[in-house]
Amino acid sequence: MHKKDVNDYLTEGLYGTRLPKDDERRKYLGTLRERIVLALTISQVMTDKGIAHLEQAMKEHPKTKLLMNGKVDIRFLKEEKRLANKYNIPYTIIQNEESDTNIGAVLTYDYAIDKENIFIPENNGTEKKEEEQNDDNFLKRLKKWFS
Repeated sequence: MHKKDVNDYLTEGLYGTRLPKDDERRKYLGTLRERIVLALTISQVMTDKGIAHLEQAMKEHPKTKLLMNGKVDIRFLKEEKRLANKYNIPYTIIQNEESDTNIGAVLTYDYAIDKENIFIPENNGTEKKEEEQNDDNFLKRLKKWFS
């Protein structure tokens, strides 16, 4: 281990003590990936697509806390707050102007649980089938026009 010099003390005084996995903490709203039960993207939070998954996770993990991205407008966080209050889960809005993350909300523990899959898919299978069906219908109409 090297000895600290004046620059190390100045940097620490200006920016605080460097935490392990700092980039990971910025991405996941101040927590580590290994502690997360469920992570929702900003788009999932804004469209309320992850609400059912979040509610189920809150039922299964009552000792967690909810971290929400402060860059998301407060009106989009109403449902998440309502669920947190319903299940007595503490929540915090994380306001970090220095980080650029696509994470909108994180349900997390204070200790590692190492859950393998923390994200829900952006598009579920039914939406994909509807898109494919619309494409097929469009192609059929296009063929009729040129027949």
